[in-house]
Amino acid sequence: MREGLRGLTTRGKSFLAAAIAVLLVALVLGEKDLLRLGILLGALPLLAAWYVGRTRYKLACGRALEPHRTQVGASARVVLRLQNLSGLPTGTLLLEDRLPYALGSRPRLVLERLGRHQASSVAYTVRAEVRGRYEVGPLVVRLTDPFGLCEMHRAFPSVDHLTVIPQVVPLPSVRLTGEYAGTGDSRARSVAVHGEDDAATREYRHGDDLRRVHWRSTARVGELMVRREEQPWESRATLILDTRAGAHRGEGPTASFEWAVSAVASMATHLRANGYKLRLVTDTGADIDATESDDGAILDHLAEVRTSRRGGIAQLVEHVRMRADGGLLIAVLGNLSPAEADLLGRLRSANATCIALFVDSTTWLNLPTLEREEAERTHGTAALSLMRTGWRVVGVAHGDKLPALWPRAARGAQGLPGRALGGRAEGFASRATMAETVTTTATSAGGLP
Repeated sequence: MREGLRGLTTRGKSFLAAAIAVLLVALVLGEKDLLRLGILLGALPLLAAWYVGRTRYKLACGRALEPHRTQVGASARVVLRLQNLSGLPTGTLLLEDRLPYALGSRPRLVLERLGRHQASSVAYTVRAEVRGRYEVGPLVVRLTDPFGLCEMHRAFPSVDHLTVIPQVVPLPSVRLTGEYAGTGDSRARSVAVHGEDDAATREYRHGDDLRRVHWRSTARVGELMVRREEQPWESRATLILDTRAGAHRGEGPTASFEWAVSAVASMATHLRANGYKLRLVTDTGADIDATESDDGAILDHLAEVRTSRRGGIAQLVEHVRMRADGGLLIAVLGNLSPAEADLLGRLRSANATCIALFVDSTTWLNLPTLEREEAERTHGTAALSLMRTGWRVVGVAHGDKLPALWPRAARGAQGLPGRALGGRAEGFASRATMAETVTTTATSAGGLP
């Protein structure tokens, strides 16, 4: 009751003040009718306080997010379900769910009177333009009586988390040459490739299907032999994200780092849909596997990843080498120095396919002419260093779209789009090809080493 009295609204307090005034006048004048009126005016807010206070601890709340994981720019639906556990009906309930600023303003919803043991649901939508992991809740319920004389607030302690992942764009279905490196392409391959006589066999074990008995091998060996089961290949891909703060430019959702994060998320989704087992590595030490049962681990990490000043290319190379899985190696890189490009070049092995989406983050800025030319020169030199070690390098400039760049990685063209290097990419690629030609000719002639 005390809490109910503390929750009296301005209207309820006005009723109490009017009741006291009328009672004093009635006592002074001796008017019984005024006395009855004063008692009635005072009883209304007291009854409202008792009514609201009694229903305060008789509500149950549940919240559901549909879905729990959504993309940047997409909407999610939040469903609130309230149940009246008491034997008394409630008044009108005013609901307010607390949200972080990135999800928009706090929704204020009205839930009509709930009868005894009755439940009802309301819903609202949220939309985030910035990736991250956000708390939804707690829910604050404002309880009022039908006359608006008393109002109380109750905050439910439970919160839910909405994960906003980077924007994922669909990529064209292309064949990535070199995908058979390492563990193959996730198709069943028969170990018998030259016919029935060359089928791989093993000794019969109790419970083996008799239809798999290989009679020729059985006759030759003198004991029951069965064919081995087809053994599937596994496609593996390692995704590398460059999170160095000095390698990226721009602010907010339009920064070059956000382009890189979205690119990794899109490639991860695309490759997982094509049966690849994925691994994500960053220069800060993050090393995440996507398995059959947890294919959202990479996307959840990308939802919260930030640029860092702790990592470096040397650490990145070390983290990748800690567990060499073979298969594809796809890196989304920011600006590199030639020395850092040489370090990355050491990841290229004879049986590995390495693809670099080389982001020229300086194109996210309006640089003076001299600074722009110097940035292009450094960027081109680093790109050529990677190309000489066998990396496939695809240049990325501000405004480029990943679906248009993806086929270039599949073709394995050793060149950068002219836009990425200010129209001089063909010159860099031509010089790289010319250098290889000169070296080959000199070697065959017994000249220069």
